[in-house]
Amino acid sequence: MKILAVFAALLFMLPATAQKRGKTETPELPVITQGISYSLPRTGIRMVVSATQTSFVPGPYAPYAEQLLGIRDAKTQAQTTWEITDVKLESFAEPDPEATFKVTGSGAAFLQLTPAGIIAGINSQAKSDAHGLVNSTSLATVNESGKLTFSNLIDSPGLTGRSSVDQRAVSAASRIIKARNTRNEIASGMLDEFHPDGDAYEASLEELHRTEKELLELFIGKSAREKYTFSFDYVPSGPVTGEVIFRFDENRGFLPKSDLSGKPVMMDIVSNDALSSKIKAVQGSQMVAGDFSGVYFRQPGVAEIRIVRELTTIATGRATIAQLGGICALPASLLDGNYSIEFHPETGAVKSILRK
Repeated sequence: MKILAVFAALLFMLPATAQKRGKTETPELPVITQGISYSLPRTGIRMVVSATQTSFVPGPYAPYAEQLLGIRDAKTQAQTTWEITDVKLESFAEPDPEATFKVTGSGAAFLQLTPAGIIAGINSQAKSDAHGLVNSTSLATVNESGKLTFSNLIDSPGLTGRSSVDQRAVSAASRIIKARNTRNEIASGMLDEFHPDGDAYEASLEELHRTEKELLELFIGKSAREKYTFSFDYVPSGPVTGEVIFRFDENRGFLPKSDLSGKPVMMDIVSNDALSSKIKAVQGSQMVAGDFSGVYFRQPGVAEIRIVRELTTIATGRATIAQLGGICALPASLLDGNYSIEFHPETGAVKSILRK
């Protein structure tokens, strides 16, 4: 009987004990003894360069241009030329191998990272946007001269495939002069059948202009243009002067920086030293320490960027560059679950700290 009484008393006490514990105790946070590693971002500079390739093919009658039409210096050699037309600067973020850390204890359970492993937030709803999409560029180009062909090489009743080049050139020049004279007569109203009467007048002038252009190309040659856009990435470890990004040749276009036959296109990155020094002075002992158990973040620096080609600046810009600033410590007391913290994944700087 005594055993039954003790057992009944225990059953009576258990619900009350459970209810009391539910009201007063906080569930323990998981402790991750091995820790979770994370990286701070570093900033890369992407140079997006647009260029135009011009391919030229000389006309088959170029040697006769001055003699028959009075056109001097008609080109007789095929040529491909390149011209840089636009330069734009962009930035991107990637994990910094020199700024990879580990957080242990209960704080590790609240960590939010981007797909690239960059810290995005702690105990927050921070969006971990995807990083690391491949940005590809190809230096392969097409020589447009292969697409250039000539018509009207034999476009006269008195010519055949066996006619000499001299005869063909004379015939083409005669037709050019005739087309010009006819066009002038139409414009001045000297030909009755081509009085200005709207569409017929315009169509006649357009046809004569097209014929003259095609025949004239037999003497002065043809050109074709193609636009290309290339991008080049560079990740600075600090301020730089005269860093060669790629090389460029007016006849061959874009070349790797290892090809010394091209002229260098260089990048200068001038850091705002006053800002960097102030960051380090203010943080002091809160900078990176070996026995720190909290979380690190970045206070990014600012720099001026210059793109130089043959001693001429062709593009400038200012950018926030993470690795030119300082690494700062976030106290471990903010990692107890009572605070929501978000970071800028692009720079590693603190975005917000909110008490829950």
